[in-house]
Amino acid sequence: MLNRAFNPFLCLALTLASSGPALAADAPAKRAIKLDDLARIERVGSPVVSPEGDWVAYTVSSIDAKEDKSRTHLWMAKWDGSARLQLTFGKEGASAPRFSPDGRYLSFLSSRPGAAKGTQVWALDRRGGEAEQLTAVTDQEIETYAWSPDGKKLLLALHPKTEPDAEEGKPAAAPKPIVIDRYHFKQDIQGYLRNDAWNALYLYDLAAKKAEKLTTAKNVEEEDAAWSPDGAWVAFVSNQDPDPDRSNNTDVFVVAAKPGSAARKLTTWPGPDGGRLAWSPDSKSIAYEQGAKLELLEYTQARPAVVTLEGKVSYPAARLDRAVRAPLYTPDGHLSYLVDDDRNVYPAEVETQGEGIHRALAQLGMVMSWDSAAGHTAVAFTDDAHPAEIYALEGGGLRKLSAHNDALLAELNLAATENIEFKSKDGTEVHGLLTRPADFKTGAPAPMVLFIHGGPNAQDGHSFDFLRQWLAAKGYAELNVNYRGSSGRGQDYSKAIAADWGHFEVEDLLAGVDKAVAMGVADPNRLAVTGWSYGGILTDYTVASTDRFKAGISGAGVAAPMAFYGVDQYILQYDNELGPPWKSLPLYLKMSYPFLEVDKRIHTPMLFMGGTSDMNVPLLGGEQMYQALRSLGRPTELVVYPEQFHGFTRPSYIRDRYERWLAWWDKYLKPPAADGKK
Repeated sequence: MLNRAFNPFLCLALTLASSGPALAADAPAKRAIKLDDLARIERVGSPVVSPEGDWVAYTVSSIDAKEDKSRTHLWMAKWDGSARLQLTFGKEGASAPRFSPDGRYLSFLSSRPGAAKGTQVWALDRRGGEAEQLTAVTDQEIETYAWSPDGKKLLLALHPKTEPDAEEGKPAAAPKPIVIDRYHFKQDIQGYLRNDAWNALYLYDLAAKKAEKLTTAKNVEEEDAAWSPDGAWVAFVSNQDPDPDRSNNTDVFVVAAKPGSAARKLTTWPGPDGGRLAWSPDSKSIAYEQGAKLELLEYTQARPAVVTLEGKVSYPAARLDRAVRAPLYTPDGHLSYLVDDDRNVYPAEVETQGEGIHRALAQLGMVMSWDSAAGHTAVAFTDDAHPAEIYALEGGGLRKLSAHNDALLAELNLAATENIEFKSKDGTEVHGLLTRPADFKTGAPAPMVLFIHGGPNAQDGHSFDFLRQWLAAKGYAELNVNYRGSSGRGQDYSKAIAADWGHFEVEDLLAGVDKAVAMGVADPNRLAVTGWSYGGILTDYTVASTDRFKAGISGAGVAAPMAFYGVDQYILQYDNELGPPWKSLPLYLKMSYPFLEVDKRIHTPMLFMGGTSDMNVPLLGGEQMYQALRSLGRPTELVVYPEQFHGFTRPSYIRDRYERWLAWWDKYLKPPAADGKK
């Protein structure tokens, strides 16, 4: 809880944003990155520009090693770069910063103690004083919120609580049985989905402290809501098919900003319309993302789209064959998106009356999030040598506003990451990244880890990656391959693996290994392969396709897709990409070759990992493969992390995973010499 009765906005004890450069003679010698540095890296993001454009609020997450937790707090940087300061403190943390329309308040979500329990909206008055609890929602959970343009209401997305709050001084009641009749009935982190487990939109009157349901719809998901600038309308995204669990047909809806109003559907595309919505300054149209139809559910590439209040849809930048997200309008009506493009993510203005784009940042790297107000645009940006920080985007370049990791980076001797391109077995051009060991010497190939990204509709790009740097410091090269199925190379490249898992991806991965060997970087006799999620799945496929790897680690993977039908959260993908098992048994058997032919195919020593609470790719997949290899008497190990979802949250487990990765690789790629020395 914020326990300080001073004005953080006007306090004279501001942290200076920059200081004079140290003399070269005083600069300490740089060192290799260490595992302890993982806990020192602060994760910076979610920039929000104040209405007058003078400040940027953002989040900073850091590790509390004693509590074994990660905590997020709010910071603010002055636009001119002269100062930055921390705004919230305490164990409960804070997230989702938003400025009130008049700029007087900075609001946020927090579960800190207050008049109402649970996560509530709080606000700091920029004139001074402690944070005030704005909402008092007791029977539901607040997922997201937004200020009305007049500052009198909050638009809340509320979700039913799984269990009621325990009464003061009394033990929590036993959980009730979960009754389910939904088709899509489980989701990672959320767990089993109850019949009433839908986000719904409410208007919260700040003066009356009363929430009223915005729309008349029931049992549908209402998300990504945004006020029109004139305050008359709310646009949101919803799937209102007869059974929304059976399709990905989200649409953009609009509703009058009054409780109990009937919403009107604006889009009709038989696939996903939505993402973050952006209203035009005149409140007459809405920019959004349009995805692919249901059969390409996991390979969808969103394209720019704009719909008017009358339902007329247009497609800016029609020639752009790259995925886009997070649209923003400038006050004069120019529309921009973030573009995923071949190992980079950059902002680009789209031609609303043409077919092209105008890239707003040429620098290699990835814009993770952004915001704009009063003609000022702030981004969270990362590249190979820098964790994400907040920058001002100006004139096609970046001006740094935060420096949370600068002190650590000043100590470190970091390795460079380079682009590589090569041809796959069938001639397809594939792109990737290669990081050489810190002590690499030409003519002395190094042990190499092929680390496979998940998704598959994602990409390895020019962002700070602790593992790359740590491996380089330990004498390893790391190879990242954007195999077919990845984003950043166009829709055809992404959808090439639909209903054909473990084929083209493996060919692309092995071609990348061949390239690293041919470059003299990778020692062909000291190779390892690793991945998480779809990267874990591809690890299983890869070691079932070749014996060239001395060690493999499959995290949150599966080698028998039929075993996961109804077990994980991807029922729509199974039904629409593969077909149900009783209709497509030969296909399921074909794609299960790592498990069904494990005795003939897999001889690589394998380590399997996963979390017990993962409903994305449940631990079952690793358990099956571990049991199969153990039954055959082959070298294998299983590491189970209690109460962890698909993405781990406990810092000690994250560190443990790094330690076990390295120990496995060292065991098989750096065996001790006969005299006991490595």
